Amino acid sequence: MPAPRTVALAEPAPAVAPEAPMKARKMACPGYQTALAAHRAVAPERWSDPAIAEAVERQTRAMRELSLQAFPEPDAVLDDAPASFEQARARRRQEAAASGVAALPRARAERAARQAGTQAVVPQQPAALRTTA
Repeated sequence: MPAPRTVALAEPAPAVAPEAPMKARKMACPGYQTALAAHRAVAPERWSDPAIAEAVERQTRAMRELSLQAFPEPDAVLDDAPASFEQARARRRQEAAASGVAALPRARAERAARQAGTQAVVPQQPAALRTTA
C-alpha cells in the first residue's frame, strides 16, 4: 500500500491591506476641481418660501401639543435630577408587596374551595393593581 499523501497548505493571504493615501477634494485632479467649480457656479441657490416655513412651524407646534396630550410628561424631579436607584427599588418592592397582599385572599379562597370540593368565591379586590400593556 502506498504511503498517504500530504497536502501542502498554501500560505494565507495577508489580512492587512496596504495603506493607500486618503483622497479628498483638495487632493483631486485639476479637471475635477474645474468641474466642481463650474457646477457650483450654475447651481441654483436654495431659497425658502416664508409661507411654507411658517406652515411647517405651525404643524410642528400642533404635533408637539398633540404628543403632549397623548403622552404627558411625568412630574419633573427637582433640579431635573433622576430618581435614585434605591428609590426606584423601594417603589418596585412596595408594588410587589401590594400585589402579594391582594393575591393572598384569592389564594386562600381557592384553596378552601378545592378542599371543600366547591366553586371558589373570589373576594373583590379593594384597589386596582398596576397592569402591563
